[in-house]
Amino acid sequence: MDISYFYTMSNNDIMKKLRVALKFTDDDIIEVLALVDFRVTKTELGAIFRKEDHPNFKPCGDQLLRNFLNGLIIYKRGPRPRPNPKD
Repeated sequence: MDISYFYTMSNNDIMKKLRVALKFTDDDIIEVLALVDFRVTKTELGAIFRKEDHPNFKPCGDQLLRNFLNGLIIYKRGPRPRPNPKD
């Protein structure tokens, strides 16, 4: 099988697909990231959603994607309940 058959997605591709699938705006993404105390500006977000050949393109780092996914869990499920010390 030809290796070009497989396509590896970049973090930028994953973020783009999640934004579309969840119908999120930049403000929604900033809100989700704030849930895990990760700050990002609209300008920085715009840079990761640009095409790779654009002069202001910025690769999406693992840290941003990881924090977005962790924030998304809190956004969808709510914060993790604290264990009861009496149990």
